[in-house]
Amino acid sequence: MSMENIKKTKITTLKRLWPFLWPRDMKSAKWRFVIAFFGLLLSRSALVILPMLFKTIIDALVDHKSFDMVLFWIVIYGVTRILSSFFSEVRDISFASVTQRTLRQVGLDVFDHLHRLSLRFHIARHTGGVSRIIERGTKAIETLIQFLAMNILPTAFEILLVSTVLCLVYGVRYTVIISVTMASYIIYTLKLTEWRINYVREMNAADNNAQSKAIDSLLNYETVKYFGNERHERERFDVGLKNYENAALESKWSLSYLNFGQGIILALGLALVMGFAAYDVKHGSMTTGDLVAINTFLFQLTIPLFNLGFAYREIKLALVNIEEMFTLLEEPHEIRDEADAVSIFDINSNVTFDHVDFHYDSERSILKDMNFTIPAGHTVAVVGSSGAGKSTLARLLFRFYDVIGGAVKIDGIDIRNMTQKSLRSMIGIVPQDTVLFNDTIHYNIAYGNPNASEEDVIDAAKKAEIYDFIQSLPQKFETRVGERGLKLSGGEKQRVAIARTLLKKPIFFIFDEATSALDTKTEKLIQENLERISKNKTTLIIAHRLSTVIHADAILVLDKGIVVEQGSHDTLLRKGGMYAQMWQRQQQEVDVE
Repeated sequence: MSMENIKKTKITTLKRLWPFLWPRDMKSAKWRFVIAFFGLLLSRSALVILPMLFKTIIDALVDHKSFDMVLFWIVIYGVTRILSSFFSEVRDISFASVTQRTLRQVGLDVFDHLHRLSLRFHIARHTGGVSRIIERGTKAIETLIQFLAMNILPTAFEILLVSTVLCLVYGVRYTVIISVTMASYIIYTLKLTEWRINYVREMNAADNNAQSKAIDSLLNYETVKYFGNERHERERFDVGLKNYENAALESKWSLSYLNFGQGIILALGLALVMGFAAYDVKHGSMTTGDLVAINTFLFQLTIPLFNLGFAYREIKLALVNIEEMFTLLEEPHEIRDEADAVSIFDINSNVTFDHVDFHYDSERSILKDMNFTIPAGHTVAVVGSSGAGKSTLARLLFRFYDVIGGAVKIDGIDIRNMTQKSLRSMIGIVPQDTVLFNDTIHYNIAYGNPNASEEDVIDAAKKAEIYDFIQSLPQKFETRVGERGLKLSGGEKQRVAIARTLLKKPIFFIFDEATSALDTKTEKLIQENLERISKNKTTLIIAHRLSTVIHADAILVLDKGIVVEQGSHDTLLRKGGMYAQMWQRQQQEVDVE
C-alpha cells in the first residue's frame, strides 16, 4: 500500500470513528466534553505557572528575603500544584463516561453487524480470528481516545504555553532552539513510526493466526483426543507463536532505533538551551532562579515529548486495529431485507420451491430445478444419499442463503419480500447437529422463547421426553451443559433441541434428522410426539432413516440435487426404484441388528 493510500485509510478510519465519540443515547456527552476541555486548559496552565513560582522561591532565598515571604511563595506553589492535579482529575472523570459509552456503542454495533452477516461468512472465517479483531479494535478505540484527549492535546497545549512564556520572558533564541528541537523530534518520530507500522501489521496477522489455531483446536478437543494429535496441534500452534515471536522481535529492534534517535535529538536540544542559560547567568542578564525556571520548563517539556512519541506509536497501532475492525464492519450483508419487505405472521404456510437452482460454489451445483409444494397442514419428507442437497432446503427456507434461480415462496409470497425476522419466527427447526449454549438446561430450552413461563418450559421438556432425565440430575434444570453442550449425550442434546423448538410454537416445522442420535425406544416415543405436535402443521422432514418418514403425505427422493422420485411410502415401494432399494437395504440392516 502506497503512503498516499495509507494516509487516506487513516483519514477514513478517523471519519468513521468520529460519530462514535458522540454516543447516540448520551445527551450529556457535549457538556462533558466542554468540562473536560476546560479542565485541560486549567490543569496545564497551572503546570506552566509552577516553574515561575519555583524561580521566585529560589530568587527570594538567594536575595535573603524574609522566611515569611519564602513560605508564602511555597504555599502558593503547593496550592497551584494541587489545583493542577484537581483540574486534571476533573478532565479525566468527565471524559471517562463518554469513553466507556463509546466502547459500549461500538461493541454493540459490531456484535449486531456480525449477526447480520450471512452463514457463508461465518463458515469461511475463523471465530478466534474474528474475536481477536473485535477485542483489539475496541481496546484500540479506548487507547486512541485516551492518548488524544489525555496526552496529545494536553502536550500540544503545554508546549505552546511554555514556548510563549520562554519567548516573552527570556527571548526569541530559546523559543527557536526549542521549536527546532521539537520539529526534529516530531519529524523523526513520524518517519520511524511509519516504517515500524509494517512490523505491527505482521504481529497482528501472526497473532490472529496463532489464536485461530488455538481456539479451533480447543473447540475440537474430542477430535484431537480421538486421534492422539496433541503433539501435532502443539506444533501447529507453535508455528503461529514463532511467527509472532519473530515479528515482535523485529518490532522491538525498530522501537529501539526510534527511542535512541529521539534521545539524541532531545539531549542536543537540552544541552544547547542549558548552555545559553548558563552563559546568561554568568553575565548577569539572568538570575539563578531564571536558570532553575528554564531547567524546570525543559524537564516539563521533556516528559511530554517522550510521551508524545509513545502516544503517537500507540495511536498508529490503534488506527491499525480500528481499521481491521472497521473492515469487518464493512463486510457486506449478503442477505438483507428489501426496502419494501413486509412482516407476515398470520399465514397458511403453503411452502413452494418454484424451480429453484442453488449452489454454494459456482463450480458445483447443489439443487437443480427443484420444484415441489408442501400444502398447508401437510408433511413432506425428503430423503436421499449424503450430499444430495437435503439440508440445503432448510437453509434456503430460513434464508441463510438466497436462491440462484427460481424462488422459495410461502403462500405465494417470495420469502425475499418478507422481513427475515417474521420469516424465521414462523419456522421451528430441530437440526441434525445440535449445538447448545454453555449455560443451563433451562436456559437452552427457554431459548426457544425467552419470555416463556416456567410451566411452558416444563411442558416442552415433557413433550420432548427429557423431563424425567432432567429431574434425575442433582441440579435439575439448572445443570450446566458445558461448551457446545458436550456434558450431555447426543440424544440428550437432541431432546433439548426438540424442547426448545416446541417452546417456540412455530407454524411450520423442519425436522433435519431430528431423531438420528436417539436409541430405538426413545426415537419411537419422540417420533410419536413429533407426529402429534406437527399434526395439521406444515412440516418438512429431512431424514436418512426411512422408518421415520413412512407417515409423510409425500416423500421426495433427491439424487445430486434433483428430485428423481416422489410419492407416498407405499407408492414409492411399488415403483421399485431408488426409494425401494434404500428401504430394502435399511430393512436388511435392521434384521442384522
